[in-house]
Amino acid sequence: MAGRLSGVASRIMGGNGVVARSGVSSLRQRAGMGLPVGKHIVPDKPLSVNDELMWDNGTAFPEPCIDRIADTVGKYEALGWLCGGLGFFASLGMLAVLNDKASKVPFTPRVYPYDNLRVELGGEP
Repeated sequence: MAGRLSGVASRIMGGNGVVARSGVSSLRQRAGMGLPVGKHIVPDKPLSVNDELMWDNGTAFPEPCIDRIADTVGKYEALGWLCGGLGFFASLGMLAVLNDKASKVPFTPRVYPYDNLRVELGGEP
């Protein structure tokens, strides 16, 4: 029975499995598109001092790895934004700690019948 099923599957896939093998080999070759970032070039001379700061993905114009935002945001403005964001999350955490009802009442209060057992616990009848 299993032999028949594999034979049927073989016929569906293209007779003797040629379609399956060619599909596997084309997926191995990335469908003929090559590597995702271009060809790997092995350096044959010494690299420049700032070579690790450039992202060369094989295009005509390599781009810098570090974004050039120093002109638009100063270091003290960035420090202000950082302190403001950290201060916001610290105050949010402190509000959560101060408003934590589970730590103040660690158990669920029980509700008893007959007006919460007022008379049985010594209250006025």
